[in-house]
Amino acid sequence: MILVTGGAGFIGSHIVDKLIEKGEEVRIIDNLSSGKIQNVNKNSELIIADLRDKNKVKEALKGVEEVWHISANPDVRSSSENPSESFENNILATYILLEEMRKMNVKRIIFTSTSTVYGEANTIPTPEDHYTLPISVYGATKLGCEALISSYCYTFDFEAWIYRFANVIGKRSSHGVIYDFIMKLRENPDILEILGDGEQRKSYIYIDDCIDGIFYGLKADDRVNIFNLGSEDWITVRRIAEIVCEEMGVKPIFKFTGGKRGWKGDVPLMLLSIEKIKKLGWKPRYNSEEAVRKAVRDLLQEYVFEG
Repeated sequence: MILVTGGAGFIGSHIVDKLIEKGEEVRIIDNLSSGKIQNVNKNSELIIADLRDKNKVKEALKGVEEVWHISANPDVRSSSENPSESFENNILATYILLEEMRKMNVKRIIFTSTSTVYGEANTIPTPEDHYTLPISVYGATKLGCEALISSYCYTFDFEAWIYRFANVIGKRSSHGVIYDFIMKLRENPDILEILGDGEQRKSYIYIDDCIDGIFYGLKADDRVNIFNLGSEDWITVRRIAEIVCEEMGVKPIFKFTGGKRGWKGDVPLMLLSIEKIKKLGWKPRYNSEEAVRKAVRDLLQEYVFEG
């Protein structure tokens, strides 16, 4: 039995689908704060509960041999507006999960982290051994989770796979710049507000590529295995806005809020080195622009033309 935390969410639900496709028995624990019941694979078991509830975590871990810890507060921007929420949902929840795993002798964990742990890297593309200096609360809490997991590996003989993602996009996503642009244009197709100066450049990875990369990484067998996952190029926020407009068939006036960052804690330049995981045989099928266009089409079908 495999437990997936956050298995009703964007990335978590795709992981559940892949695990079940591979013949695994899967249990989900999710409080549905950002996950959706319609994302839940019908062949999985669902426990609707919060990871901060020790008794529910203990219940969810019964008979489990491996944990995929995907649950988190997914909104980087909101984490800087409400730090306590990110601390509790990321660091505290991870600590409670690890402690219950330790007590129940479950010692294998796969964790989804983020490129924001690097902060404003001085090496581009950024490798896994670059120093970590987060500039957002979200990045700090994710790095804290990584540190906790690493400590349990060396203190209590856990094994871990930690993935630092670029921007993951695609079907079932319910946050991020593409989603925001679509919703803004659905409300007003004549003006599109773009945070910052639109020249922020970041790497985007399509959800299918991301899931494939995660499973490739499981071939590694160190005590703590850390991998970057992203595409090998980047795209500007302005270009993302142009693609969204092209796909929606609108021609709004772009209104920039100004400054090189979209918000405090925003990293304006991000490109991860993926050479480490490429050595295992994985590489993304889509570049950033292709991933963005596919994701826009996915979300238009899900959120704009539904009902």
